[in-house]
Amino acid sequence: MKKYLTHQTALLFTCSMLLVACGRSGGNDGNSANKPNAIPIGIAFAQTSNVALLGQEGTDGVKIAEKYFNNKGGINGRPIKLVYQDTSGDEVGAINAFQTLISKDKVVGIIGPTLSQQAFSADPVAERNQVPVIGASNTAKGIPEIGDYVARVSSSVAVVAPYSVKAALKQNPKIKRVAVFYAQNDAFNKSETEIFQKTVKNLGLDLVTVQKFQTTDTDFQAQASDAINLKPDLVIISGLAVDGGNLVKQLRELGYKGIIVGGNGFNTSHIFSVCRALCDGVIVAQAYSPVYPSEINIAFRKAYLEQYHREPPQVSAQAFAALQVYVEALQSLDKKSNINNLKLPQLRTELNKELLTKNYQTPLGEIAFTPTGDVIQKEFYVAQLKMEPNGINGKFSFLSIK
Repeated sequence: MKKYLTHQTALLFTCSMLLVACGRSGGNDGNSANKPNAIPIGIAFAQTSNVALLGQEGTDGVKIAEKYFNNKGGINGRPIKLVYQDTSGDEVGAINAFQTLISKDKVVGIIGPTLSQQAFSADPVAERNQVPVIGASNTAKGIPEIGDYVARVSSSVAVVAPYSVKAALKQNPKIKRVAVFYAQNDAFNKSETEIFQKTVKNLGLDLVTVQKFQTTDTDFQAQASDAINLKPDLVIISGLAVDGGNLVKQLRELGYKGIIVGGNGFNTSHIFSVCRALCDGVIVAQAYSPVYPSEINIAFRKAYLEQYHREPPQVSAQAFAALQVYVEALQSLDKKSNINNLKLPQLRTELNKELLTKNYQTPLGEIAFTPTGDVIQKEFYVAQLKMEPNGINGKFSFLSIK
């Protein structure tokens, strides 16, 4: 059994940019999930606030998954229907979205919320109501332990982050001196920097300085200058897309020429528009590769490219995988119990049990779950930001980490 947590700890990486309204509609047709109509699955992503761009990436992923699995027959002939509620960028928004999805929209399960810090507040709502929830972008320590009905397909930052530091050492084995920067007002980045700092020490490197900043900062001259004066060979940044990108830009402008490693907040193409040409060379660990050679990833990537005309980002792939888990668990459960005969509370409970027992071939690769609901993932990647000559467009170029 999982232990219920009431504290708030870490916050998932976010991309902090302009307000974007996704234009998604909430609610459903009011029918219960145990009638032979579409099966409602709740999507609790940010559609407004400075988190909306990250929420949009999640929404893009589940929309492709909805079409993909319904075209294949849905749940043994019964379609799924996504029901959207806006979590905005704070805990109150996530709680309200969960409450609406559970009580009004009568969903069988929820994907979300966007941020880890929101999950520490909203997931207990699902736990109390015995509604399964799968985090598609929650990587903070302690998420699965919130309760028996909480799982995630997003691997813990403790697993993913060290890969990027090791990739930097592979590029430059002479790295010895390391400067670390992190956003002190962001719970996830405070958690992530602890992992980075521990990795640095475990690898026998010298941590020469730890510089703090705020996600709202735009001027990093003082911190960057202090760090550069200590002659680091490697800089590691735990921040969001805008503040992190601006810090990269100012480090380069002040003359830093060494390798830069970015945290999970850099895992979005939105960073290209912040540091532009100066993004080039930044290293980021990832839990997804668009070129992973599986049938379902090839189909996902093709659909994403056709729809959005760019490579699918990590969060979109994770959101697709989260919906896939629900679909395949429902299909399996229906063959055992005929879900049309289950009342909604029973369906939610049986679905929660079923989804933890299976292996899934997803765009992320093969995944499964621990008994506590944490994802078991085999494949991880490291990418390097490569900017085009125009200094505007870029891509994530994957490195060999074998």
